[in-house]
Amino acid sequence: MSDIIKQSGYEVTISTISGEVLKAGSVTVEPDLKLSEVNIDDYAGFIFPCMVSEEVNPELITFVKAIVDKGKPIAAQAGSVGLLINADVLNGKKYTLNHDAGADVKDGIYSGTGVVQDGIIITSGTCPWIAKETGWVDGTAKLTQTLVDAIKAKNK
Repeated sequence: MSDIIKQSGYEVTISTISGEVLKAGSVTVEPDLKLSEVNIDDYAGFIFPCMVSEEVNPELITFVKAIVDKGKPIAAQAGSVGLLINADVLNGKKYTLNHDAGADVKDGIYSGTGVVQDGIIITSGTCPWIAKETGWVDGTAKLTQTLVDAIKAKNK
């Protein structure tokens, strides 16, 4: 994700709720900011990589709602699509996920596991882990490029 965004001429800022370093296997990511320090107006768009949490974090839900309210392009991959569902921003929108979320998305239009854009909202139902487990196509590159294209279109 970062490489595609940077190659498109944009800077990447990584934020986490706690500001702590993230580790997954051999990958370590050091955030630039805590979520509470992010000023949405300073950024052209937002992307949430695949992540799954048992908890619904109110700060993160409020943040997602604010992004959409400000009309900023937002992309979410696989597990992070749940953030959009919990923020009620997919109501009446096309979305993708590795399964139909059904009643959790009021009037949502399930559109498979690929990448789909509905206005400023872009979703991908397949991340690298899901692709490895299922043999489906990883949507990371297409999701990221679709976000970049949405940012460029909005800034014309």
